[in-house]
Amino acid sequence: MERNDAAGRRFIYYLSLLGFFAIFSTTISKNPVLPLFAKSLGSDEALIGLIAALSPLAGMLFSFPVGVLSDQLGRKKLLLASGAVFMTAPLFYIFVQDAVYLIPIRFFHGFSTAILGPVVSTIIVERFAKNKGEMLGMYSSATLIGRTIAPLVGGAIIGYFAAYPGLLKYHLVYLAAFAASIPLFLMVLFYKDKRVASKGVRISHFKRSFTSFFSERRMRAAAFVQMSTYFTFGAFETYMPLLMQMKGLTAYDIGIIFSIQILSIALTQPIFGRLSDKSDRRIQIVAGLLLLGCSVAAMPFLSSLAGFVTLSIFAGLGMSFSTVATGAYVADIAKKEELGASMGALSSTMDIGHSFGPLVTGIIITSFDYTTGFMASLALSIAVSLFFIWSVFRKR
Repeated sequence: MERNDAAGRRFIYYLSLLGFFAIFSTTISKNPVLPLFAKSLGSDEALIGLIAALSPLAGMLFSFPVGVLSDQLGRKKLLLASGAVFMTAPLFYIFVQDAVYLIPIRFFHGFSTAILGPVVSTIIVERFAKNKGEMLGMYSSATLIGRTIAPLVGGAIIGYFAAYPGLLKYHLVYLAAFAASIPLFLMVLFYKDKRVASKGVRISHFKRSFTSFFSERRMRAAAFVQMSTYFTFGAFETYMPLLMQMKGLTAYDIGIIFSIQILSIALTQPIFGRLSDKSDRRIQIVAGLLLLGCSVAAMPFLSSLAGFVTLSIFAGLGMSFSTVATGAYVADIAKKEELGASMGALSSTMDIGHSFGPLVTGIIITSFDYTTGFMASLALSIAVSLFFIWSVFRKR
């Protein structure tokens, strides 16, 4: 579909608005309310960490099967399932009296984005064949806006009702998450799936799609890039606040740095997506991954606010430059009948990297220091970049 097509523009605005409400709803449910809510229920730090880890685990396990199901059953059925989780999950938190019960609720809530992410990405790359990179970037920017606003709204609700007794302030946050899910669900109801769904799903469909994705060297290489990118970003967002605090920065300074970084990603994703549509995505993927790795590795050597702001922007630009091209590249080389499965597999590897980044980096930092921990991300970025170059540029 041409970029100037009015119907196409309306469609991407519709998907972007849907993505905004979705990510706003899930983000406000966890940041900053989740650890505070769990703590008020008597949870210790270990249990809080386990609760927080359950949501991405759902994405790791189910994004790929969801992609296969969407190829076989149609996109709308999966979107409806996602919308149902978005609407019901926030209400479950209100009835929790023991923090242990947050574990199954967080896992269930994780299904919402585990389904929505790969399905919407597949819809975009199917609908916008010629400018898929730009449109993926536009959708991603809308979700980032939701991710940025949600903690501010959640924090404002908790602060405004701080004087009220009991758990009211936390319950109101989850009611806000429920309210944001209502327009999302209504928008899903109006989605028209033009694909003809198959009569059923067999185990062979999952096996064939899995084999097809991971036996293709270019697909494997792109998956490793996605995993490495989010490994580095997960380490960055988890341990950078602690490093900055050690360097004498205030919580206000740290908040500004992260806000500027998110803003840099949101503003540049459509631009970098359009660039990938017009140039070699492979070069853009490598350049973005190395820029991210180098920026994060240099962080421990800084001491000034201006330095941290500058390198945080570079890290955000590197992530934006790479990720928007990676999704479009996978869509370029995926089989048409397995497009959903391919986007689902890419989403699963993203969650794997995002989960293991903080875990592995934390072990390295504990054993050595912050410099070694952040250098590990650079080493991984270099190794994966070399593997990607070898996989996608060499002749068969």
